[in-house]
Amino acid sequence: MKRNINILESIDWLTIGIYLLLVIFGWINIFAVGYNDQFKNIFDLKYNYGTQLIWILASFALIFIIFILDHKVFPFFSYLLYGLSILMLVAVFLFGTEVHGAKSWFRIAGFSIQPSEFAKIGTSLALAKYLSGYNITKFTFKTFAVCSAIIGMPFFLILIQPDPGTAMVFIVFLLVLYREGLPGWILLMAAFISGLFLFSLLIDIPNIVTGLIVLALIAHYAINRRFRVFLISVLICAAIFMAAFYANQYFKLGYQKGLVVIVALTVSGLICLILALRYKIRHVLLTLTLLYGFIAIPYSVDFVFHRVLKPHQQKRVNILLGKELDPKGYGYNVNQSKIAIGSGGFSGKGFLEGTQTKFNFVPEQSTDFIFCTVGEEWGFIGTSLVILLFTGLLIRIVFIAERQRTRYVRIYAYLVVSVLFIHFAINTAMTIGLFPVIGIPLPFFSYGGSSMMAFSILLFILMRLDAVRMVYL
Repeated sequence: MKRNINILESIDWLTIGIYLLLVIFGWINIFAVGYNDQFKNIFDLKYNYGTQLIWILASFALIFIIFILDHKVFPFFSYLLYGLSILMLVAVFLFGTEVHGAKSWFRIAGFSIQPSEFAKIGTSLALAKYLSGYNITKFTFKTFAVCSAIIGMPFFLILIQPDPGTAMVFIVFLLVLYREGLPGWILLMAAFISGLFLFSLLIDIPNIVTGLIVLALIAHYAINRRFRVFLISVLICAAIFMAAFYANQYFKLGYQKGLVVIVALTVSGLICLILALRYKIRHVLLTLTLLYGFIAIPYSVDFVFHRVLKPHQQKRVNILLGKELDPKGYGYNVNQSKIAIGSGGFSGKGFLEGTQTKFNFVPEQSTDFIFCTVGEEWGFIGTSLVILLFTGLLIRIVFIAERQRTRYVRIYAYLVVSVLFIHFAINTAMTIGLFPVIGIPLPFFSYGGSSMMAFSILLFILMRLDAVRMVYL
């Protein structure tokens, strides 16, 4: 049954109010970063605050267009918009401009556009469209494979720009898949892999491999409950590993420790597999497959860390993990950011009175490190207000998601809240040294036309769909 809906009465004005507060407060802090004694007017395009105001007004114009469009446009053109976003990511390799070592930008008429920001919109729409299809009644392997492909395409295109920080955002979509029926063991597996990824940056690979072998043996016993088989497996592995290391040292072969571990693991794995087939021991092949798959992760992390990441990105990760100290080099940004936030105290130094801000001690302060401007000039009160506003916005979007009558809008709403959450969490963590500096903007707050427009479009497509929630799409 279709009902006539008054859009103005159905709009979620509370969410829009929070959005406006974030945008206005963000612009005020960008103004504080760029302000000097030569100030002429707020539209001066020589300064970031002038350009940002133009982007804000452009975002308002896009919001107006979104609301005058029919709400059926978005589900109908979801796949098309996703395809266009993929084409933009491909085109940036051919026609883009390299900035800070990454080919991620189009330069048009003096303005820069980052297509990866808009890819989040296309991916969200496409995922919502697919998961809300009539043929998707339960989460099967095919469903997971298609969703992984939808997420993986922009992820890898952005990763090879290279822009690993922006690519990381797409991983958070897995949480939405869990909400829509993804089995919990897959989420646990993802958490285990994430932990393995972190350990790969902190611990030598041979030690990680040894730990994984121990876990595999424990799992093997837990599945079969046959102590004799378990003991034999342990003895076989121990004997082969000791023989491999002894041979490498005694015959002075000179192989690296990691290679010796892999050879010993392969031999012991083959022997265990043969014995399993001979004595009909269950799930040994599965255990070995998972073990080899997990072992491949540390080597992959090592390859990406040393071959894909730029030297400055490696430095930032090492500094965060405490493996290096470089307060005047690659750790300078974070160090100065923490000084700025800490110097603000409870109530801050006052608007336009921040010394770290005024004398440009923090690089990229109007973009990635805008939060430290809030901390210095507005203090604990200001940072708490920003956190409360973002928390309120996220909770409100979850509430909007749960009151929907269609799966498409509900799924899209959860995708929106996931994107906003990961940006908010990582950006604020970056400024206080809890996460590596990876170039993640603070939504509606950081300077940048692409992020301002993309986040506004992402949110207000939801507002438009929510305004007609009583109509069946």
